[in-house]
Amino acid sequence: MVYEIYSAKRNFFSGFSVTLYLIAVNVVAFFVFALLIGINQGLLDYIAIRPSNILQGKYLWTFFTSMFMHGGLFHIFANMFSLLFVGSLVEKILGGKRYLYFYLTSGLFAGLLFVLLSLLFVSDSQTYAVGASGALFGLVGLLVLLTPNLPVYIMFIPIPIKMKYAGPGILVSLWLISSIANIGIGNTAHLGGLIAGIAYGLYLKNKFPRKTKMIQKYFK
Repeated sequence: MVYEIYSAKRNFFSGFSVTLYLIAVNVVAFFVFALLIGINQGLLDYIAIRPSNILQGKYLWTFFTSMFMHGGLFHIFANMFSLLFVGSLVEKILGGKRYLYFYLTSGLFAGLLFVLLSLLFVSDSQTYAVGASGALFGLVGLLVLLTPNLPVYIMFIPIPIKMKYAGPGILVSLWLISSIANIGIGNTAHLGGLIAGIAYGLYLKNKFPRKTKMIQKYFK
């Protein structure tokens, strides 16, 4: 009887994908961080990434914590909705462990490029950046390489668009929106994530040419 209970618990938890765990962590972190910042605004420096802080060698852990903080309910909803669909597909292709490592690496690289390019885009140096978008663009960049002809739906656009056009198109669209409407969007972080995804896609195509060709044929 004890063995049967243990086995049932193990099967229950094994039903949760890495993507669902990531969504759960993001949602919990969103409310926890919002509560902490609501109590003390000064804690923002300890959670969100800010280039001027990083370049002074301060709050280096925010490369990680900023990936799990969001700037409002719509922000986290849009990101988690996208992660549910895009992340689930990438997880099936890569497997849970490799997918998790890639997701985190993409987010970290996105933050790094955001900091480095703040030396060029000086207005970003004092700006706080938060969200899973950098990691998400890493997933999108990977799919641009591995499933270029896969038709996907983008939020608010009722027609399917091939992934090879959708990925870069989303990046350019957000950049234009932020420039025209003067909205604070981490475009350089998004670019960093996309570059990380494309780079990893190229690596996989070179190392596993037959498998990646099979993936391209299947997801089209």
